[in-house]
Amino acid sequence: MKITKDIISVGVNDYDIDLFEGQYAVKNGMAYNSYVILDEKIAVMDTVEAGFTKEWLHNVSEALGERQPDYLIVQHMEPDHSANIKNFMNAYPNATIVGNAKTFKMIEAYFGESYEDRRIVVSDGESLSLGKHSLTFVFAPMVHWPEVMMTYDSTDKVLFSADGFGKFGTSDADEEWADEARRYYIGIVGKYGAQVQTVLKKAAGLDIAVICPLHGPVLSENLGYYLKLYDIWSSYSVEKEGVAIAFNSIYGGTRNAVMTLRDMLTEKGTEVKVYDLARADKAEAVAAAFTYSKLVIAGTTYNNSLFPCMKAFIDGLTERNYQKRTVAFIENGSWAPTAAKNMKGMFEKSKDITFAENTVTVKGVPDAEAENSLSALADELCR
Repeated sequence: MKITKDIISVGVNDYDIDLFEGQYAVKNGMAYNSYVILDEKIAVMDTVEAGFTKEWLHNVSEALGERQPDYLIVQHMEPDHSANIKNFMNAYPNATIVGNAKTFKMIEAYFGESYEDRRIVVSDGESLSLGKHSLTFVFAPMVHWPEVMMTYDSTDKVLFSADGFGKFGTSDADEEWADEARRYYIGIVGKYGAQVQTVLKKAAGLDIAVICPLHGPVLSENLGYYLKLYDIWSSYSVEKEGVAIAFNSIYGGTRNAVMTLRDMLTEKGTEVKVYDLARADKAEAVAAAFTYSKLVIAGTTYNNSLFPCMKAFIDGLTERNYQKRTVAFIENGSWAPTAAKNMKGMFEKSKDITFAENTVTVKGVPDAEAENSLSALADELCR
C-alpha cells in the first residue's frame, strides 16, 4: 500500500493470533507494520514478527523492484518488530543498520552480533539524508522500551511513531480506533505517561501530515483527535465523566449490590460501565478505569485478603500509575469483612486519589442497611 508517492507499507497482518504478548486478547488479530522509503537511497523502516519472515521479505522485494536497500532503520527492538533483522541483513548484504547505541546493545543480545562494520549509530535529533527525503531521529526512551526512537520525514511530513499511536487489531480491521488503541496504550505504554508527554512536546514542533505506527492503521486524517487522546491518556486526565464499576462475586451477593448501585447511578443520569473481573477482559476493565472520572471497586473478603482477580485488577491500575480519580469501595464478608481495607491499602503508593466518604459493607447479601449505604454512595458519586 502506498502511503505517499515514495513511501510504501510492506507490513503484515496476523489474523490467527489470539493473545498479544501472551496476555492481551486480540479478537481482530494484530498488524506488524514496516515501511519502505524510495529515494536516491532506500530505507526500510523496521522488520516484523518472526512467523512472517517469508511474507515480509516478499513485500519488501516487491516494493524495491530491481533496487537494493541502503538502510534498515530500527526504531524498536521488541521482537514483534526486530525478529527479522538478521534475515534482512543476510538477504541484503550491502545494507546498513541505523539505530542508537542502546539499539545495538540489544541487537547483540538477540542475534549475537552488533554489525560494527555495517551500522550507523545516531543521536537524538540527528538527521540522515536519502536524497530528497531527510529523516530526523526523535528519541523516545521508555515509550515503552529504553531504545525506542521515532523518525520524522520532513519531505512528506510523515512521523514514523514506533509503538506510539498503535492499536490492537490488523491494519484492515473494521472497528473504532479509540477503543483498541486505548486498551493497547493503557496496557502496554500506560506506566510511562511522563515519557509520552515529553515526546508529545517534541512532536508539537513538527509539521505532521501522516503518522505511521508499528501497529494498526496509518493515520492521515483528523490527527488532532489522536494527539488529543494521547495527551489525555499520558497525562492521566479524565477522558469521560462517569463511573466504572469492577467487581468479583462468589455467590452473587456482591453482584447484586453492584447492580443495585448501577441502577441507582443510571437513574441519576450517570454513565456507568460494569465489569465482572472473573469474566471480563482485564485489560478492558483497566482501560475503563482510566477512562472514567470515578471508579467503584466491589470485592469479597477471601482468605482474609482479596479474590485473585481483584488483586490482579488493582495491580493493573497501580502498576500503570493510576491517579487523578475518585475511588469508592464495596466490600462483602459474611463474618469478618476486610476487603475494603485491603483494597484501599493497595493504593497506598498511588498519588492524587480521592477516596469516597461512603464505603458499603455487605455481609452475605445486601440488606436494608446496605441498600441505604448504596444510596448514599450513589448520591456522593453524582455530586
